[in-house]
Amino acid sequence: MMVMGYGRRMLAWFMACGLVLGSAACTQIEKRLDAMAGGPNRPADTAVRMGPATAGQPEAIPARSVPPGPLKVSVTEAILLCLENNRSLVVERMNPAIRQTDEETQRAVFDPATTVELSAGREKGERLAKPGSQTETFTTDDAEGLISLEQYFPTGTTVALEAGVQINDASLYEDSFYATRLGMTMTQALLKGYGTDVNRARLQQARIDTRMSAYELRGFTEALVADVEQTYWDYALALRQIEIVEKSLNVARQQRSETEALIAVGRLAKSEIAAVQAEVAAQDQALIEARAKKESIRLQLLRLLNPPGPGIWQREVALIHQPTLPEIKLEDVALHVAVSMRMRPVLNQARLEIERGDIELVKTRNGLLPLLDLFVTLGKSGYARSFGGSIGAMDEDGYDALAGVRLNVPVFNREAKALHRQALLTRKQAQNAMESLSQLVEVDVRTAHIEVNRTQQQISASSATRRFDEEKLRIETEKLRVGKSTSFLVAQAQRDLLASRIAEVRALTDYLKALVDLYRQDGSLLERRGIVAPGRKPVLQ
Repeated sequence: MMVMGYGRRMLAWFMACGLVLGSAACTQIEKRLDAMAGGPNRPADTAVRMGPATAGQPEAIPARSVPPGPLKVSVTEAILLCLENNRSLVVERMNPAIRQTDEETQRAVFDPATTVELSAGREKGERLAKPGSQTETFTTDDAEGLISLEQYFPTGTTVALEAGVQINDASLYEDSFYATRLGMTMTQALLKGYGTDVNRARLQQARIDTRMSAYELRGFTEALVADVEQTYWDYALALRQIEIVEKSLNVARQQRSETEALIAVGRLAKSEIAAVQAEVAAQDQALIEARAKKESIRLQLLRLLNPPGPGIWQREVALIHQPTLPEIKLEDVALHVAVSMRMRPVLNQARLEIERGDIELVKTRNGLLPLLDLFVTLGKSGYARSFGGSIGAMDEDGYDALAGVRLNVPVFNREAKALHRQALLTRKQAQNAMESLSQLVEVDVRTAHIEVNRTQQQISASSATRRFDEEKLRIETEKLRVGKSTSFLVAQAQRDLLASRIAEVRALTDYLKALVDLYRQDGSLLERRGIVAPGRKPVLQ
C-alpha cells in the first residue's frame, strides 16, 4: 500500500508538471522563441522615404501634389516623385513582407495543437452461455471521446496532455460502464533533434531571408535613384543639345544667305553654295535626331517618375535644375572603398548568406545522428457505472505508466551524409563568393573614381576646345568675306564648333552622372540624398 501511495503521488506530480508546461507553452513560448531567434518578431521593414533620419522613426516628407500640365521638377523633386509613384519600386517593396511569411510558417512548428476525437460503435454477436454449451446473443454499444493538447518545444521536447472517457453498454449487463482517464505523454529527443540550436535553425534562416530581402530592396532603390538622376541629366543634355543645334542651324542659314549675297555680287563662285547648303541640311538632320532623342529620354523619365494624373505620356517635362559644376572635393579612393565594404547591399547579402550556411551546417550535423528518444506516459483512470462516478473514482488506485526509449539507426544514412557534405561545400562556396564579390566591388569603386576624375578633367578641356573652335569659325568667316577662304572650310569650322559645344555640355553631365555612379558603387547614394530605406545597418563580420 505504501508503494501504491508513493506511485500515486509521483503520478500527480508528473501530471502537475505537464499542466504547468502546457500553460507555459501557450503564454511564454513566443517570447522565449523570439529571444533565441535573435529578437522579437517585428513587421518587415519596407519603408522607402525621403527625409531626415532621426534616432527614432524617420520623418517623411509629405507627398508632393503635382498640378496638371507640364511637369516642372528639380532633381530632388524627381527623386521624391519616383519614390512615391514608381511601379517597379511598389512591386519590390512587397518582397520583405512576402518573405516574412516564411517566419510565421517556421514559428508554427512550436504552436500548440488541440485534437478532439469522438467515436461510437455497436457490436452484435453470439457467445457461449455461462450454464453450458448453449449460446446467447449480445449487443454492445461503445462510445469514446478524447481531447488532447500537444506542444513541441525548441529543446526537442514534445508534451501531450490528454483527457478521455469511454462508455460501454452491453446487453449482458444491467448497467453501463464508464472509464475516465487523464494522462500525459512526454517525449524527449536525446540525440537527433536535441537542443534549441537545431530546432530554432529554420526560424533563424527565415529571419535571415527576410533581412536579405531588405538589402535587396535597398540595392534596388539605390539603382533606381541613380537611374532617375542620370536620366534627369541625360534629359537636360538633350534639351541643351537641341538649343545648340538650333543656334548652329540659324548660323548656317545666315551663312547661306551671306554666301548667296557674295555670289550675287561676284565675290564668290557659284560652286561655293553647295558646301553651305550641305551644312544647312546636315544641321537639319542633327536637329531631327536631337528632338527624337529628347522625346525618347522624356518617356524614360516619365516612366521612372510615374506622376499621378491622366495622360502621362503626353506630359512635357521642364527641368528646374540645369547642369552646373558642383563644388565637391572628391575624397580619396580608399575612403570610398572602405564605405563600400560596409554599405554595399550586395556585400551585406553575401555576409547573411554565409550566416545562413553556418545554420545549415548545424541542421545537417544533427541529421548525421541516430534517432534516440526517451518517452514517458502517465495516466490516472477512474471506473464506475456513471460518468460522474468515474471522475470521482480517479482518486482510487487506477493508473497506468509507461517509460522507454526509441532508437532508429539508418544503416547507411546516405541522404544525411550527402546533405552535410553539400552544406559544407555550399558554405565554402559562399565564403569564396564573398571574397570574389568584395574584389569586384572594389574594382567597381576604383573604376568609378577614375571616371569621376576623367570627366572632371574633360570639363576644362572641352571648354578650351570650344573657345578655340569659336575663334576658328570667326577667322574662317572673316577670311571668306574677303575671299581668302572657302565655304567648305567655314562649314567645317561650324561642324567642329557644334560638336565642341555639345561635348562641353556632355562633359559636365557626364561628370554629374559619374558622381552618382560612384556614390551608388560605394553604397552611400541614399545616405547622401537623405533617403531612408531598409538595410541601412551593415552586417557585422
